[in-house]
Amino acid sequence: MAVRSYAAPPTPWSSSLAEPKIHETAYVHSFSNIIGDVHIGENVLVSPGTSIRSDEGGPFYIGAGTNIQDGVVMHGLEKGLVVGDDQQNYSVWIGKNTSITHMCLIHGPAYIGDDCFIGFRSTVFNARIGSGCIVMMHALVQDVEIPPGKYVPSGAVINSQQQADRLPDVEDEDRQFALYVVASNETLRTGYQCAEDEACIAPLRNKISPKSDSNAVSEGNSASFKAQAADASHHLNSSHSSSSNSSMSLTTGLNSDVQQQIRQLLAQGYRIGVEYADERRFRTSSWKSGTSIHSERQSEVINALEETLAEHAGEYVRLIGIDPKAKRRVLEEIIQRPGDNGSMNGTATASRNSSSTTAPGRQSSASTSSAGLGSDLTTTVRQLLAQGYRIGVEYADERRFRTSSWKSATSIHSERQSEVISALEAVLDEHEGEYVRLIGIDPKAKRRVMEEIIQRPGSKRQAASSSSAANGAGTSSSYSSRTAEPATSGRLNSSGTSLKKEAVEQIRQLLAQGYTIGTEHADKRRFRVGSWQSCSPIQSNQISEVLNGLEGCMAEHSDEYVRMIGIDPKAKRRVVETIIQSPN
Repeated sequence: MAVRSYAAPPTPWSSSLAEPKIHETAYVHSFSNIIGDVHIGENVLVSPGTSIRSDEGGPFYIGAGTNIQDGVVMHGLEKGLVVGDDQQNYSVWIGKNTSITHMCLIHGPAYIGDDCFIGFRSTVFNARIGSGCIVMMHALVQDVEIPPGKYVPSGAVINSQQQADRLPDVEDEDRQFALYVVASNETLRTGYQCAEDEACIAPLRNKISPKSDSNAVSEGNSASFKAQAADASHHLNSSHSSSSNSSMSLTTGLNSDVQQQIRQLLAQGYRIGVEYADERRFRTSSWKSGTSIHSERQSEVINALEETLAEHAGEYVRLIGIDPKAKRRVLEEIIQRPGDNGSMNGTATASRNSSSTTAPGRQSSASTSSAGLGSDLTTTVRQLLAQGYRIGVEYADERRFRTSSWKSATSIHSERQSEVISALEAVLDEHEGEYVRLIGIDPKAKRRVMEEIIQRPGSKRQAASSSSAANGAGTSSSYSSRTAEPATSGRLNSSGTSLKKEAVEQIRQLLAQGYTIGTEHADKRRFRVGSWQSCSPIQSNQISEVLNGLEGCMAEHSDEYVRMIGIDPKAKRRVVETIIQSPN
């Protein structure tokens, strides 16, 4: 006999409590507690230890076929209502065929649609969760509206609409798992209702006994726990694969950082492309397109990338994030370099040539003109000029550098690479012992597109020998000793942490396109569940100040993951997320 008492503790709402309305086909366990205006639909299971209290906030609605598992608590605030599917106001609305699993807290105002799954110990408060969503274990969903068919990973904290909008879609295996839990609890409900009637329960035993023991009915929730735990582990490893073969590919080639990058791009509605280049084409930025990837499923995208990496072993391969609506690229990331031996780099890189090796095929004139400059700087100048930009240069002593009071050097009016390099050499010689930075200028928009420190006090330039110039061997890597972001272990500023040159180039490109930069950090536990926290906002669009902001976040969270966010301020959305620091 289920407890259907209307008694409630002394509260301002006790005198006006309505009676629960429980359908005759529903099963409410005698160790549960139902108080106030609660509508329980057909074939609902309310398990032991649940507390459904519509005393302060109400009414509550629980749709047909839904299961409320052991230890669930439902309550609601006096003020704050949601609109149910019948267009009436409710404190808590739960749709049809939904699973509210063990120890969940559903606190109104809250709306949970049809065919949803809310995992163990998760909390939903002041939120709407669309139909077909899956919320895994120990998650918090608060103050947001989650679109239908979205997946919330275990441990996630979803408390901003931006986070909710970026959630990935539920996949077929997730959907099948949710249906399995509903079916298991439907069998459990039937078993409870006819537990004392042998004629009633015998068909159930016969139905499920071939693949399980005689306790299978009572162990329905235990089976769902095992399935959910396995599924949670599956998703925490970011696989989301639909077969054993695709699962294998997710753990053998691309590392977790790259896999996460792919998952985030797909979750934002972007498509994935791939390009490759041999050493010669890489030096001239002449990339060739790989096989088109038409799928939007992570497992299939990763398999396609694996095939491209295998096909072009010994070459450069880069991942492309594509916005199909704006028909533009939002990310270019090198995921393989010659000599990687199949291990893919998970740290985001940029599209620009960042090789620090010499260029054996250079023309002698270029080698001579850049005798005192590194190949990276020469490449940067060449690319800026090729895009129609002009070159400027500024300098500052230690005092001016600290206050960002740069002074302009002699103007460079030429568009010829050799003359620009010579002018840069002259400025570097004239201001030896000071900071010098290169400026890329868009003459049409009359704005800067790049700022890059190319000399610091105490750095020494090494002029290339005449023999190396004569042989066309290019320049040495001396540029890395004075650039703001060298190809190897250079420092950006006195904070003591470093950014890779490719990451700095990506930031520069984002700023040039009018985007703003943000930063987030996560420890290892939060990183595994995709639960990032914001660092201090970066208000500036000046490259030096942005880099200082990034450096500050990296220094403050030196033993955590840190990622750079590119933000479109007009569309109020993220265009790129790049990990720039990993623990150890």
